[in-house]
Amino acid sequence: MAGDSITLTQPLKDGQTLISSNETFELGFFSLGNSTKRYVGIWYYKIPTHTIVWVANRDDPIVKDGGGVLRINSDGNLVIIDGGGNVVWSSKIGTNSTDSIAQIRDDGNFALTDNTGTLAWQSFDHPTDTILPGMKSGWNLHTGLNHILTSWRSTNDPSSGNYKLYMDIHGSPQLMLRRRSDSVLMFRSGPWNGLGFSGIPEMRMYNMVHYEFVQTQTEVYFITFTRRDIIPRMNLLPSGVLGRFLWVEQKQEWNQLWATTKDQCNKYGVCGPNGVCNTSDINLCDCLSGFKPKSPNEWYLKDGSDGCVRKTELDCGGDAFVEVSDVKLPDTSNSTVDKEMSLDACSEACAKNCSCTAYATANISSGRGCLMWFGDLWDIRTFANGGQVIYLRLAASEISQGNLKEDQQIAVKRLSRNSTQGLDEFKNEVVLIAKLQHRNLVRLLGCCVERNERMLIYEYMPNKSLDTFLFGNGSPSLVWRTRHDIVMGIARGLVYLHQDSRFRIIHRDLKVSNILLDKEMNPKISDFGLARIFQGNLGEANTRRVVGTYGYMSPEYAMDGVFSVKSDVFSFGVLVLEIVSGKKNRGVYQSEIHLNLLAHVSVK
Repeated sequence: MAGDSITLTQPLKDGQTLISSNETFELGFFSLGNSTKRYVGIWYYKIPTHTIVWVANRDDPIVKDGGGVLRINSDGNLVIIDGGGNVVWSSKIGTNSTDSIAQIRDDGNFALTDNTGTLAWQSFDHPTDTILPGMKSGWNLHTGLNHILTSWRSTNDPSSGNYKLYMDIHGSPQLMLRRRSDSVLMFRSGPWNGLGFSGIPEMRMYNMVHYEFVQTQTEVYFITFTRRDIIPRMNLLPSGVLGRFLWVEQKQEWNQLWATTKDQCNKYGVCGPNGVCNTSDINLCDCLSGFKPKSPNEWYLKDGSDGCVRKTELDCGGDAFVEVSDVKLPDTSNSTVDKEMSLDACSEACAKNCSCTAYATANISSGRGCLMWFGDLWDIRTFANGGQVIYLRLAASEISQGNLKEDQQIAVKRLSRNSTQGLDEFKNEVVLIAKLQHRNLVRLLGCCVERNERMLIYEYMPNKSLDTFLFGNGSPSLVWRTRHDIVMGIARGLVYLHQDSRFRIIHRDLKVSNILLDKEMNPKISDFGLARIFQGNLGEANTRRVVGTYGYMSPEYAMDGVFSVKSDVFSFGVLVLEIVSGKKNRGVYQSEIHLNLLAHVSVK
């Protein structure tokens, strides 16, 4: 059969296949190895490695050479019939359409539509062991349909195996990988943080795959989209390993981009409650700050499964919070989430609730949302890159001043004796940054004010400031993709300052030297010494003391001292021009007239 669909009068017999119109997927009967069992499934049409992505009758095979048929029954259902005329599998839908059609679509979805064109059933709603782009993984709360991934029993047996992947919607939703025989939890993705799952930072590394997480009153699901020129899939292997694979045409093989077995710390709860798994630690497990091993002897033997207990019991009103950074967020099954709450409000809410043991920002992309945990914290691990920040509740006596992680690199901003930044500006910078948390704002780790010494301790930015790449001699040129990502990152940071943080903050000194770049070239807005904070709906002010950097100041601010969010937007526009052109705003010169970059662009 050469087509891509079957009808009531045109079934699919064993030996025939359907091929999607773009020739990516093929549907038909198949057997594995030397088995005589026959299944109906979908596989890649042009990939020589026989890779099956869906099986209809995985637990109800028919006998080889038994005359199997896939057809649309008179009641409108898709059915597989064996040689004896017995229905071994059915789509089990309630329809009486006599003019239905079932089509293998270009995305690998086998879809049944009735005579009105309405979707009646689709294979994407009943996955086996593979997630394809465009396929939902999660819950339809209206119908009760749960898209559960179940492994094969073995590489030559597609029947339901011993592992399942599903969306757990208790607390903040997250993917769970569980062993079916004893319900042991093997792996947890962590909650969605606006950019990816907290426990899978690799999701942000591959820009050819776009991820979305949707949570409404009727649905909670995770979905992927990709470019048309690549072929990715997520597969739950018979061994219980969940992996993401990409077909490499040149090598004619599947390349594994990521897997749950990449290291020991991906195993759920390996360090027990309130423990932290660290692959760079010789002992693998450590306790959260303020905690100690519950079973010291077992920890000495490198068994941290009993976890940790508090050194000092909480006193509610006398408690404080300590920042734990670069980690996978704890299991959110015992958490609550408020998508709109700011970090400041989240901190206050957790402090007032004596049962709250930790809190964090739910969405690091927008800088909003509040996650609060209650009870023990499970399944925490560290990441070299891509981890998140959680604020841990401790007895005040357990919080020491100025502690940094061992071997942690920091950047210290020391105010020189000749600096024009006064004590008020210094305090302003400390107060402001302490209130902010966003992936595109530099993070303050601590400060020091003693006699004439004033210092700020920031997270270290290995790629220094943006002007080094744009204007520095001998610096590598930035590719367009990186320039685009930097512009978008700065814009996200500004939106947070102007709209999404608890207060409206105007930076007033946005320029390339105040944009720092981390290891992955993510931009971070820094230097808040001149920033102004507004409450409520206020967003404009006058000042007699005009401060900032000429070339980046808006005209109304430079001449009249009037500043608002528009002042930062003007500075951002200058920044964009400098990033795109690679030229300084005040460094453009023409022989007949002197022009800055802004005027030069206006003339052009």
